[in-house]
Formats: sequence, C-alpha cells, structure tokens
Amino acid sequence: MSVVTQVLIKADDELRYPSSGELQGIQNFLQTGQQRVRIAEILAENDKKIVEEASKELFRKRPDYRAPGGNAAGQRQYNQCLRDYSWYLRLVTYGVLAGDKEPIEQIGLIGVKEMYNSLNVPVPGMVDAIVALKEASLGFLGGEDAQAAAPYFDYIIQFLS
Repeated sequence: MSVVTQVLIKADDELRYPSSGELQGIQNFLQTGQQRVRIAEILAENDKKIVEEASKELFRKRPDYRAPGGNAAGQRQYNQCLRDYSWYLRLVTYGVLAGDKEPIEQIGLIGVKEMYNSLNVPVPGMVDAIVALKEASLGFLGGEDAQAAAPYFDYIIQFLS
C-alpha cells in the first residue's frame, strides 16, 4: 500500500484530516517518484541480465546446488530457479514503486516458506539466491538508486532467514 493510501485510510479511520507530518510524508513520497520509477525501469529492462548474472554468481559460490541431488540439478529445476529469480526481482520493483514493503509481503511472501518446505526447496538456498540477486541488481543501479532499492531486497532476505 502506498504512503498516500496509508495516510488517507488512517485519517479516515480516525475521522480527521491528515496531519502536517503525514502531509510531509506524502510530499517526500511524491518527490522520490521519479527515482522510484527509474529504479523499476532499470530493473525491468535488465531482468534477464540481472537473473543471468545472479545465477552465475550463486552457482559459482554454491556448485552443490547444481550438482546431482541439488535443488537446481536438472534443467527443469534450474529453469524454475531462474523463474523465481525473475519473480522476486518483480516483487522488489513493486515495493520500490509503492515506496513500501507491503506489496512484497502481500503478493509474494505470505506462505512462501511453507511452499518451499513442501517442495523440499531449502530456504537457506533461497536466501543465497536473493543475496546474489540483490548484488547483481545493485550493480545495474549504482549510487543513490542502489541505496533506495537495497532495503527491499533486504526485506525479502530477512523474511526468508
């Protein structure tokens, strides 16, 4: 939920106008709008490159994931890992655009641990994957954009840890 929506819902629930602090929060949110859109565009436009770079780095660090018996051993499992990478990257862009972590949780994290456990996908491996995805993504962003995007990756990493 965006900052604007949160402020409006809270004020309405309390039958009041938004406070000056809340209005300042909306103003700050609007001032960062161009940056948030730019970050989302860069991540979306470079999705395949980011996923490729992140997967290479992950499997370089953890070759056991691709080895027989690993969770990305076969081509099918490997393709599913790449699909999940792209999905998590998309979740990050949702959070960045909203300026809030709630879309990440609501759309993608509720029940994810249970799903991975039921599929016998080691959750620590997914944490490793998101760390690699973060590093690859931030390399495409750099500077202030990387600082703005990093907390959304960190939120997923913390949630899965």
